Amino acid sequence: MPVHLGAAYKSPCQRARVISEAWGVDNLYCPRCDSPQLSKSGVNARVFDFICPTCTAEFQLKSQSHAFSRRITDSAYEVMRRAIEENKTPHFFALQYDALSWTVRNLTLIPSFALTLSCLEKRRPLAATARRAGWVGCNILLSNIPLDARIAVVSSGEPANRESVRRRYRRLQPLERAGHDKRGWTLDVLNLVRSLEKQEFSLHDVYRRSDELRRLHPDNLHVPEKIRQQLQRLRDMGLVQFLGCGAYRLSS
Repeated sequence: MPVHLGAAYKSPCQRARVISEAWGVDNLYCPRCDSPQLSKSGVNARVFDFICPTCTAEFQLKSQSHAFSRRITDSAYEVMRRAIEENKTPHFFALQYDALSWTVRNLTLIPSFALTLSCLEKRRPLAATARRAGWVGCNILLSNIPLDARIAVVSSGEPANRESVRRRYRRLQPLERAGHDKRGWTLDVLNLVRSLEKQEFSLHDVYRRSDELRRLHPDNLHVPEKIRQQLQRLRDMGLVQFLGCGAYRLSS
């Protein structure tokens, strides 16, 4: 990473931002099309950091020196909620770097359509003594995003094959055209199926965990029907295979 670019900044956060964004200009590429690079956004673009010069897809870069575990801290809760509901969220790059060697350790892509209300967590309002008293931020819960939608771009310092990254993105791309509620159901069912930790599973295995889906979608009174519908959609996307008689297999 171009560590020399951070020499003029005293704040560690500012240094990390400048260095990681400069690295992104030289190394990030578009997973949505064949563009080999991304362009830095303009100074007034508050929502995203990069834009694809070919397909105009927007990207936000989150970087930190420790591994991303359960949460990614994000912006104001209401702003993010509206962006999800209106399908206006950028794609996310979560970058972990080594603070001693200033090398990229891990980089994960989360497509914009993988961000749903189920993975949005409201934080506590800022205290009355804070400069922005009452402001409510949000976290993105990584555990509520299926592994299929957490696409490894760099793992332990090794970059993934670009075509492999784009292939994984394209597999999920049918969700890009769905409303937030429909894709929310699809991703929640996929996440539940993945959490079974079984290559082959039955419809009844999913039914037994239906209370988890009821908590995420309390207004829906037809959860079993939605489960069957979403398993069909996951089958059409090639993420699960239907074996017959209520049996399924996860695709590799």
